[in-house]
Amino acid sequence: MASIMDYGGKIINTGDVINDADCMVNNADEMIHHAKSVINDADGGVNNADDVITNAKTIRYNADDGLNDADGDADGDADGDADGVMINVDRKNTAKSMTNSSTSLMNDGAEIITSGLKRCENGHKGAHVCDICHRVWKCKSALLEHYKIHTGEKNFKCNVCFKTFSRKSNLNAHLSIHTGEKNFKCDVCSKTFAQKSHLNVHYRIHTGEKNFKCDVCSKTFSEKAHYTSHYTIHTGEKNFKCDVCSKAFARKSYLDVHYRIHTGEKNYKCDVCSKTFTQKTDLNSHNRIHTGDNFKCDVCSKTFIRKFTLKVHYRIHTGEKNFKCDICSKKFMCKSSLNIHYITHTGERNYKCDICFKTFAQKTNLKSHFRTHTGEKNFKCEVCSKTFAQKSTLTKHYRIHTGEKNYECNVCSKRFLEKSDLNKHHKIHTRGKKL
Repeated sequence: MASIMDYGGKIINTGDVINDADCMVNNADEMIHHAKSVINDADGGVNNADDVITNAKTIRYNADDGLNDADGDADGDADGDADGVMINVDRKNTAKSMTNSSTSLMNDGAEIITSGLKRCENGHKGAHVCDICHRVWKCKSALLEHYKIHTGEKNFKCNVCFKTFSRKSNLNAHLSIHTGEKNFKCDVCSKTFAQKSHLNVHYRIHTGEKNFKCDVCSKTFSEKAHYTSHYTIHTGEKNFKCDVCSKAFARKSYLDVHYRIHTGEKNYKCDVCSKTFTQKTDLNSHNRIHTGDNFKCDVCSKTFIRKFTLKVHYRIHTGEKNFKCDICSKKFMCKSSLNIHYITHTGERNYKCDICFKTFAQKTNLKSHFRTHTGEKNFKCEVCSKTFAQKSTLTKHYRIHTGEKNYECNVCSKRFLEKSDLNKHHKIHTRGKKL
């Protein structure tokens, strides 16, 4: 009995071990809970800490199983032989050792997370630095995504127009062009947008916010892209060159649109009359022909299907001419007019009629000329039903019905229907002849 009591004493001591192990398991539970909380607060924390915690939890569960087995054996075999008691003691020691390992691992996990938190507090996003531009990223996946900017890698392809993108999110946003889906609505004017970023930029129209200022001419812009594009006016920089005709452009988007001249690509189709366009802006402008939603001049009430055309038209009233020929110093209201004017100096005539081989400086002139061969007259006067081959001729003709005379002589104030008539009239004054 004495030896059994001795062994019983050992069992009592083992009970103390059980209590100690239980306390350590509870401590491990608390540390796991705390570690999880720290991970959440650290905005993801460090990935390795998750692995450490998982290992600690596994060890704790094994410790639980060992303790449960030991408890059962201790209660059932209290009156058994000494060998059974000694086995229980060994199990308790193993459980205690496993729980100690769990505690040690948890301390390591907490130390890793604390290090991550300190790094966040010090303003560091992470240890992932781009070795090209030295930008710092908080995770490796973000750095890998960033590298595509430098490599030009575009693995995501649109199955409608085959345009490629570096990110899937950009592809998804692009797909809305084809689907017409616009889920983001302005709560001021109810205009809808395919992307939230476009809505955010649109809001600046209502707020008048223009945070991007040109340090050369002090002009302000609501979008950085518009500011960057504007700045090339001052630098004259044109880094995007067409590999077909060698024409250079200040922006890649301009080059992309230009390429369609060579490819004949027209992806934007009017769902009313089926006419196709190379640019979405052209389609939007065309749609106003059907909707009647035009831009109106508040001086002369003339309407335009494009806002830009209205802006250029305003210069007729203001007399503003910002585009100057560097050869003869003649000034123009818009850049396109200046470009056309340059041809008078170069003599360049790149547009050739394939019927009579006559050449033209402008494509519009060639198209107008081509109608002399076809006899096509698509422009009809709504007053007298007379038809014309050119819209400009119809516009001039309308003035016969309206009596509109916009061209005034600055010497005698006589007014004319057409500018050419005014120019002829001016010669009377320059030759010193009286009217």
